[in-house]
Amino acid sequence: MFDAATTTLSSKGQVVIPEAIRDRLGLKPGAQFVVVADRDVVILKVLEPPARSEFAALTAQARRAAKAAGLKAADVPRAITKVRRAK
Repeated sequence: MFDAATTTLSSKGQVVIPEAIRDRLGLKPGAQFVVVADRDVVILKVLEPPARSEFAALTAQARRAAKAAGLKAADVPRAITKVRRAK
C-alpha cells in the first residue's frame, strides 16, 4: 500500500507527518527515525527496538564473540574510553 501526502518544512526544520500516514504506521510521539537523503529524495525509516527474544539472541552472540576474542568485563570500559577519545 502506498500513501502520499504533502507537507511543509518549518523555519525550524520540522516536518509534520500527515495524520493518515501516522495512523497507518502506528507512529506515536517520540518515534525515532533514520533519515537518508539522495539528491532530491528524503527517506524516513522508523527505528524500532528489537523484540526481547531477538535482543537475547544478539546478546548471546556478542558474549560468545567476546569470549572467543578473550575479552573480559573489565576490558569494556577501557574500550569505550579509547573509542570516545579517538573521535
